[in-house]
Amino acid sequence: MTALIWSAVLPNLSHHGDADVVPGLIDLAVNVRSSGTPDWLAAQIRAADLAAYPSQRAAVEAVALRHRRATDEVLLTAGAAEAFVLLARALRPRHAVIVHPQFTEPEAALRAAGHDVDRVTLPFPFRLDPALVPADADLVFVGNPTNPTSVAHPREVLLQLVRPGRTLVVDEAFADCLPAERESVAAIIDLTGLVVIRSLTKTWGLAGLRVGYVLAAPDVVAQLASTQPLWPVSAPALAACVATATPAAVRDAQAWAVKLAEERSYLLSCLADVPQIRIVPAPAASFILLDTGIADLRTRLHRHGFAVRRGETFPGLTPGWIRVAVRDARTSDRFTAALRAEISGALAESRKN
Repeated sequence: MTALIWSAVLPNLSHHGDADVVPGLIDLAVNVRSSGTPDWLAAQIRAADLAAYPSQRAAVEAVALRHRRATDEVLLTAGAAEAFVLLARALRPRHAVIVHPQFTEPEAALRAAGHDVDRVTLPFPFRLDPALVPADADLVFVGNPTNPTSVAHPREVLLQLVRPGRTLVVDEAFADCLPAERESVAAIIDLTGLVVIRSLTKTWGLAGLRVGYVLAAPDVVAQLASTQPLWPVSAPALAACVATATPAAVRDAQAWAVKLAEERSYLLSCLADVPQIRIVPAPAASFILLDTGIADLRTRLHRHGFAVRRGETFPGLTPGWIRVAVRDARTSDRFTAALRAEISGALAESRKN
């Protein structure tokens, strides 16, 4: 297996799926829980006291208990995006590496903070090979499961990246898409340099609330906290942390993950006989990634009423790659028909030319 290691700046690292949403079209571009925020969770968020300054104690204790961590190993943040910025501002890496294709915000944050960044770009099917990461890298970012590939790297493979003098940051924004969170490293406390970032956005339909957290050694948490402003997380967001950390909420997330797996399998079965496409195998998150080989396929799908996430803004992908959110069976049927029609049309046009 080979990988590209390079430092060129990709235009528009700040492009995200919400920018590909088109009003009036079925949204397959954003990978947030399609059914929205559960009613029981929304009620607890609405009940938050907005008149008082927010206290983090209950939320920190709840998150720590949920992951079997000490409270000084938890840092609450305004979404995973803030966690990336805090790491970029607080750490002083000599050799920062991002394993791509993956979420571009960590690289954008590092570059904005003035750091040079190398990319280890995995080849299809985008499986992690720890040997591809330079031995002298002292800061490494990797997603698990990874956005946009939907690949879940085995825990034992991921942990091979841990070594003395290195900070390994694992973005687990989609970890609870896997039943029992089977590849999560969030509860591992005896590995120096391991930092885990979690988000409530995807599983709980809370993109607008901006809430997540960091799990790391106490000294790392303290270092990151020193760069935060006062009251960085709002009272409604803190209420969400408490509510989603309960055993009942964990069971709810587990049930959602099981249903998601069924819907994802159905979508894959629908796409199995579509010509020309190449799907990243064994997807594990709330989306799939596929290569159509047709640069304007995303806009062609608009006339069928579907908006999907373009792939070429992710390092390692080219025009023709699209990320498709997993939805219900009826939507998958309709999307597959639209995809098949547009690929057939594009192939017919190419033969004419």
